[in-house]
Amino acid sequence: MRFLSNGKKWLIPALGYAVSIACMIVVYRGFNWEEEWPRIRQTDGAYVLAAVLCDIAVYCVQGWRWNELLKPVGALPVWRSMQAIYIGLFANELLPLRPGEVIRSFLQARWSAVPFTVVVSSVVIERLFDGVWLILGFFITSFFVELPPLLVIGSRILAVMLVVLGGLLAIAIFRRQAAERWMERTIWAQGLRHLLDSLEAMGRSPSFYRSFFISLLYLVLQAGPIYFVQKGFGLNLSIPACAAILVILRLGSIPPQAPGNVGSFQALAIIGVMLFGVSRQVATGYATLLFIVITVPLWTVGFVALLATKMKLSQLRQAANSDTP
Repeated sequence: MRFLSNGKKWLIPALGYAVSIACMIVVYRGFNWEEEWPRIRQTDGAYVLAAVLCDIAVYCVQGWRWNELLKPVGALPVWRSMQAIYIGLFANELLPLRPGEVIRSFLQARWSAVPFTVVVSSVVIERLFDGVWLILGFFITSFFVELPPLLVIGSRILAVMLVVLGGLLAIAIFRRQAAERWMERTIWAQGLRHLLDSLEAMGRSPSFYRSFFISLLYLVLQAGPIYFVQKGFGLNLSIPACAAILVILRLGSIPPQAPGNVGSFQALAIIGVMLFGVSRQVATGYATLLFIVITVPLWTVGFVALLATKMKLSQLRQAANSDTP
């Protein structure tokens, strides 16, 4: 039984690593490094800098949105929320099973004294907002380009999940009595009652709706690095094309993968770029550069943010897991 338990524990990470390794093999099999690497190195530095700054702005906006969402129940200064986010992102780049969301929630709860369950609920709401805008973006993108069937199926699954999650959230906020009647049947009634109080406070606050529209800015900014890197690389894709690539990258990042989405990120970027007539060799070079431009600053800022806590990543992960109900 212990063997089976360990097997189940490592099944999802093993699947993620297998997918990423397979993607790396497919992506770089036959890739001409001698021809494409000089082109990568010759990319206009001004566009690379613009892409890096835009990517940093993405997580500044995410910190702002998180504070707006938590404002009715108590929150940190925006820079502290950004620190927690970057540490979480850094953890996702290095550790399997994406523990970053739990780690950043743990840090927010510890620093702001907001209950951990409430903070986790705010993260779920963030993902709900992201999903709504992403599905809307997918719908708009479908008018410009024929998207891969697998992504169409994935978008439909995501849409169903969003409807269910949105319905539960609406019941918690606007149908409090119905939620409490269901809650009374559970063994966590006392804790859930406090959670319902917090969800109602967040959901009925103007900051809840502000955070929803900030989520649109958060998504739009993510297209910035895609646009600037392709400009510097000489692809000259349109803004709608870059938006389509972003939608493909975001939808493709949902299934379990290796830390940092290594391999799968490049594969998805190649698929997106090739939809607009770019050759396989050039698309692979672009995907490689985009991965470097997005990942290296994230590692750097995340590492500095982690150093500021004077804790190791393994310690944070253990502390976060011990505080998880």
